[in-house]
Amino acid sequence: MKNNHPYIIEINSIGSSDLGYISVAEIDGNIPFEINRVYWTYYTPNNVQRGFHAHKELFQVIVAVSGVINFKLITQFGKETHYTLDDPSKGLFIPKMHWREISFSHNAVLLCLASEKYDESDYIRDFDSFLNNGGK
Repeated sequence: MKNNHPYIIEINSIGSSDLGYISVAEIDGNIPFEINRVYWTYYTPNNVQRGFHAHKELFQVIVAVSGVINFKLITQFGKETHYTLDDPSKGLFIPKMHWREISFSHNAVLLCLASEKYDESDYIRDFDSFLNNGGK
């Protein structure tokens, strides 16, 4: 994977306000990796924050299928970036080794396209360890 920086991906949408829309995510189209896992979160109360981890190898594209989802991403060097997903035709590419803190609006639905299958050993769950040595 060449890009080590988060960025917003435009996801092509077709349709109209009369009939509705469809958005398509495709490998080699707008998703920069092979998708090995898809999951979604929902019914997350808007006063709850999630995330609080980084991944050693996993890449993700996150889409707010419904509602608003705010991300605070932090590099190992402490640089913060903030993103708001509020349109299902936009995805957030999150490269490996980015700490994430996520907040949700009421009834937000988060869809995640992941480069790897679930592997607990890929998670870094201690922030100080992440900053100091990448969770090693």
